[in-house]
Amino acid sequence: MSGNPVVNINELHLEFSSQGTRFAAATTEFGISLGLYGLGAALYVVPPGKTASPFHRHHTSDELFLILSGSGEYRFGEDRLPVKAGDCLGAPAGGNAHQIINTGAEDLRYLAFSNNSNADVVEYVDSGRIRVDVGATGHHREDATFAAGGRLLPLGYWEGEDTGEEKS
Repeated sequence: MSGNPVVNINELHLEFSSQGTRFAAATTEFGISLGLYGLGAALYVVPPGKTASPFHRHHTSDELFLILSGSGEYRFGEDRLPVKAGDCLGAPAGGNAHQIINTGAEDLRYLAFSNNSNADVVEYVDSGRIRVDVGATGHHREDATFAAGGRLLPLGYWEGEDTGEEKS
């Protein structure tokens, strides 16, 4: 194992990204820096009115989220559940699609944990996309592929999603 086995989430360097008017978050993955190659661990800070990711379902990766501060809504299958600091949210592999939305007036901060598998199939329910990740780890895998008619095609993370931008 390399590096320090302790990190302080208040001292992590966050990278901000946004897509359209719906998606925005400052994030950092820190599991690997702790030597945890089989467990994904990330900090998310989502501004009011935004979400960090599309509504999706993993088929081989379990996910767990711990709300640190702020409030929002957990879109879980057909349900929309209120969440606040201290709430722990589960997203079992192959279960309901899920998405965390900041519906509050302040930043929504949460930790995300997942088992890192060498392969995953992810359904993006709102856009109808299916993504196949092979030999990659992390939540925003840029080397994912999409199976279409027996062919594998590169697939960008946001491709096909309604980002809130006007279509021309």
